[in-house]
Amino acid sequence: MERWSMVALVLMVSFIVRWAVSLNPYSGAGKPPMYGDYEAQRHWQEITFNLPIDEWYFNTSNNDLEYWGLDYPPFTAYHSLLCAYVAELIDPEWIALFTSQGYESPEHKLFMRATVVVADITIYVPAILYYMHLCEGPWATKVSFLLCALLYPGLILIDHGHFQYNCISLGLALWGVLGLLNDRVFLGSVAFCMALNYKQMELYHALPFFCYLFGSCLRNLKNGGLKQLIKIILVVLISFACCWLPFLTSFEQSLQVIRRIFPVDRGLFEDKVGNVWCSLSVIVKVKEILSQQTQIWLSFAATLLTILPTCVKLTFDPTIKGFKFALINCSLAFFLFSFHVHEKSILLAAMPVLLILHELPFMATWFLLVSTFSMLPLLLKDGLLLPYICTSLAFLLVTTKLLSAFEKVSVEDLQLQRWSTYIPQLPRVAKSAFRLSVIAMATLSLISVALNPPPQLPHLFPVLVSLFSCIHFLMFLMYFNILHLWEPVVQRQLWKLK
Repeated sequence: MERWSMVALVLMVSFIVRWAVSLNPYSGAGKPPMYGDYEAQRHWQEITFNLPIDEWYFNTSNNDLEYWGLDYPPFTAYHSLLCAYVAELIDPEWIALFTSQGYESPEHKLFMRATVVVADITIYVPAILYYMHLCEGPWATKVSFLLCALLYPGLILIDHGHFQYNCISLGLALWGVLGLLNDRVFLGSVAFCMALNYKQMELYHALPFFCYLFGSCLRNLKNGGLKQLIKIILVVLISFACCWLPFLTSFEQSLQVIRRIFPVDRGLFEDKVGNVWCSLSVIVKVKEILSQQTQIWLSFAATLLTILPTCVKLTFDPTIKGFKFALINCSLAFFLFSFHVHEKSILLAAMPVLLILHELPFMATWFLLVSTFSMLPLLLKDGLLLPYICTSLAFLLVTTKLLSAFEKVSVEDLQLQRWSTYIPQLPRVAKSAFRLSVIAMATLSLISVALNPPPQLPHLFPVLVSLFSCIHFLMFLMYFNILHLWEPVVQRQLWKLK
């Protein structure tokens, strides 16, 4: 009983932190005419509730796609409709067609914030809690992991501050991972299909799921592996068909949904994002010297080449440990090299890193801090400086104290035994690099707030943030690829967490 009291205390603390962050401003607050992501989510409730389903993704007199047109897969639309039904019961003005656009009131903010909290505590938090239950080790370590994972600032700041529902897609993807951990591949496949149909960015995780399942079936080919593969394919097709059923009435309807969720005309990257193309544009204006078609093929080729090694390794050596590393490597490669990346997409790499927080606390903590820092320009734009500072410091404190992140830097802790001869005094080098990185993040955060950039370089500070973050992400990509690719190919128990 005392054990679960500790879990209840952790859950209460995580809830308080989330709600405290939600008391701050949100994306686009009081900024007409487009407002921000808060208005986008509210507008989707307005559209799905008032218009027939065959108009949701089309530009009509009642649905101006230039004003936050729906551009996520069908499951997001269904979720918006569900929220709209609740909103209509409370106050119909919140979702009235046309007249509700830009609606802002304390009551409506409370409602919208509550929808994120409900989604978080019903999908994402239980998945983290169940994953903690499956982890090996003392109960105190498990509870420490739970607290650290639930206090990851990046997701809290974006969902409960900026305003989005990443907790739904990431939570469903995590349930998919849990399905594989428990040898419930069909349930895991359904969960991941739901995640993919909530946010198309879950494609970042799709290849590791495919490679792991395909590789497991190949390994057991003589023991019903082919039959298992066929069943998985059928489960995936049925899951997609159920989600897309209302949009399969005509080819044009289906094609329009695909056009909306894969907009190729939005450019190689958006704003100042910590990926390769944005960083490279400081030297070479890629968006200006290359045609859009060339940019698409270039990003596709770079992403494919980067994810190929980890995917091949996972296919021929499908282990749970390798699966988690592949999730990190693929999502990070997509973030760094793929087409039209948002700064918030780093959360897709952060989720699998959270899964190894108890195994590699030093590197995982470092990555998760940098991932939060990489979104600093967006957070400052939303007026979330104070929650950014508080949640980042709290996360650093709990990981270093409860998981001893700063102490676990030996060659064995970093799983770099083979490379110790190439990096003399690795623990000292790692600690020094971490300290310098944290000091640099704090300094860049301070000058971004306290100083005005030179008139001739108005975007200097966001560019420095993106460059700093990109360099770190490239380092992390190399590190996690090394851990996966040099993992010995031996027979293992497939369903262990380690």
